[in-house]
Amino acid sequence: MSNDFWYALDELVRTSRLVIDRPAGSAHPRYPDFTYPLDYGYLAGTTAADGDGIDVWLGSLPERCVTGAICTVDLHKHDAELKLLLGCTPDEARIALATHQSGGQAAILLWRAG
Repeated sequence: MSNDFWYALDELVRTSRLVIDRPAGSAHPRYPDFTYPLDYGYLAGTTAADGDGIDVWLGSLPERCVTGAICTVDLHKHDAELKLLLGCTPDEARIALATHQSGGQAAILLWRAG
């Protein structure tokens, strides 16, 4: 029942406060050469693998449902995480995915069908 996965993610989003702490066009706080191509933030009150809130890329679609997820592996930090795509178009999802595919990182996109 793969729909249970997406329903659970939608429920996390619905019951959590979205915090955008890195708006599109802003520089990364530790890597100023990196500019965020989309709004990026987290779900307050949730916990990801790094101990912080679950990361979210926010797209331009008016519906704020989970349109996909990016699974990342960072060989430098020795960690793996899930980044939610919230209201992202396919093009925005590809842009977000590309940000996690360099500098010792690898990622895969899980796109929500339908």
